[in-house]
Amino acid sequence: MAQFWKPGTEKPDAQVVDDEEGGVLFIPGSNSLSSSSSSGYGYASIEKQRQRLPVYKYRNAILYLVETHATTIIVGETGSGKTTQIPQYLIEAGWAAGGRLIACTQPRRLAVQAVSSRVAQEMGVKLGDQVGYTISVIMVDEAHERSISTDILLGLLKKIQRRRPELRLIIASATIEAKSMADFFRPRKKRREPENEENGLKVEPAILSVEGRGFNVQINFAEEPVQDYVQAAVSTVLLIHERESTGDVLVFLTGQDDIDAAVHLFNEEIQTNRKHSSGLVVLPLYSGLPRADQELVFTPTARGKRKVVISTNIAETSLTLEISDIENLVVAPISRASAKQRAGRAGRVRPGKCYRLYTEEYFHNHMSNEGIPEIQRSNLVSCVIQLKALGIDNILGFDWPASPSPEAMIRALEVLYSLGILDDDAKLTSPTGFQVAEIPLDPMISKMIIASSQLGCSEEIITIAAALSVQSIWISGRGIQKESDEAKLRFAAAEGDHVTFLNVYKGFHQSRKSSQWCHKNFVNYHAMKKVVEVREQLKRVAQRIGLVLKSCESDMQVVKKAVTAGFFANACRLEPYSHDGMYKTLRGSEEVYIHPSSVLFRVNPKWVIFNSLVSTDRKYMRNVMTIDPSWLLEAAPHFYQLQQPNLLH
Repeated sequence: MAQFWKPGTEKPDAQVVDDEEGGVLFIPGSNSLSSSSSSGYGYASIEKQRQRLPVYKYRNAILYLVETHATTIIVGETGSGKTTQIPQYLIEAGWAAGGRLIACTQPRRLAVQAVSSRVAQEMGVKLGDQVGYTISVIMVDEAHERSISTDILLGLLKKIQRRRPELRLIIASATIEAKSMADFFRPRKKRREPENEENGLKVEPAILSVEGRGFNVQINFAEEPVQDYVQAAVSTVLLIHERESTGDVLVFLTGQDDIDAAVHLFNEEIQTNRKHSSGLVVLPLYSGLPRADQELVFTPTARGKRKVVISTNIAETSLTLEISDIENLVVAPISRASAKQRAGRAGRVRPGKCYRLYTEEYFHNHMSNEGIPEIQRSNLVSCVIQLKALGIDNILGFDWPASPSPEAMIRALEVLYSLGILDDDAKLTSPTGFQVAEIPLDPMISKMIIASSQLGCSEEIITIAAALSVQSIWISGRGIQKESDEAKLRFAAAEGDHVTFLNVYKGFHQSRKSSQWCHKNFVNYHAMKKVVEVREQLKRVAQRIGLVLKSCESDMQVVKKAVTAGFFANACRLEPYSHDGMYKTLRGSEEVYIHPSSVLFRVNPKWVIFNSLVSTDRKYMRNVMTIDPSWLLEAAPHFYQLQQPNLLH
């Protein structure tokens, strides 16, 4: 291998210039390393594969910029090798010497594991020795996804960088707004030369663009808008399978419900038309799946088979809108940048094709160029408690790459105060606030768990909390709704969905976690495996923070009181003389309805609380439970008051 440029030696053949925005651009010189052609993809050695990556010819440039700049921004297209190669370049140049750590953040558990395994393989070391990974409660995304966790991370790193000038920060992404990110990390006051250097280190961010290795991807648009995109996705895959000789297929859908429906449609097709669908291996992929099931997508495709991965990216395909402090999940179009990112997946190792289930006119004229940062469109309750747990009390003064509105931040503070997580000075309460901060769930669910320890029903509530962590434990979809509803009735509890979860978990446990039992009862086997996994994690967390694990056996009233302790703000009352099951929230008087998936659908009890709202033609409550209104006064006397007999306000 050619030698790397080493810190302190002569800089590589290149030109470093200021751009018009005050940043720094790196222009490779004529003698820069050239990348090997990627057209000969095959069974080359790992070293040869590394040299074929586009980022390889920029390795000296990257090392030079990291040595001379506090922050380096790398715009690297999909397939350029930025994620796996840059950490290795830093190690080989000596940046990990003396016990120093090179940390690489990734968006999700699966990405963390895949990248770590690949880097360890390329370095010829055992995973867990020189190369390892840790799954953080605060999961961070590649910057192109711009999640709340990403913005928190960037804000924290900027804060740390002021105090630790030796820290080097490399921000690498496929679609990052390089100049806006450079503006964020640029010193607030424009400094004059030579004051733009601290101990020889330039404080102006450097920007480097790396082309992708991607092969040509043929883009196909729908001729007319599709009425049912799930059915259209399945039909398109079957058409591809009929016409294309080789190649796996990756399908993006909006969430677990759509993925389950698509898998069901594929299974129906496989059973009824084996000749047309022979060789299809259908694999769902979403965050609620157990790790082993997620890893199936990386297994080699057997000869004569075609793998169809049906995936979701909730960060790209949904918006969380605030309605009187209540989160409301709404499906929304992706941006053109996200569409381009997805298309690139088809050209990683050879030419590919991308089928978009929308028209070309819609793509150019109606889709936004970039997605709205999540921090500007989401409920900020979990965000605030993360920062508080890190010791950052001046939330409104925190430096964000994209600032949330002060109104949204104040609403989040009010919610946390109402839950008893923050005190009058907006600091974490003891012990409740600190305990909630340790539980990696929505603060309302965390408060429910803490209350269960005091009420003596923590075993049951932890099961419920685990069930709430997955999108749905039921299998539903086109053509099976009647059978699914009938199966659900076998477990339905008069108290509502939360106690129904307990009945399902008990049956699953008694069946020895049988997939056949799940199939027979229209229960999502993958979701139940995830519930078991999360439940064990929550038990360990609960024990660590000093909660007492105890079962209430059959006393469901204490279970309902514990749920109320966390979700009292989501209380609703059935409208008098309502003929269509209309409820109104006690706070805000929003019109809401019980979701058809709830066991309380059409039962319409007078008083209920819910976990979340979903908007379609109406606002629907999901995961609904009956309550006694007096419990609201017990759980939150500071939040509710009795205005007149039998009427809370």
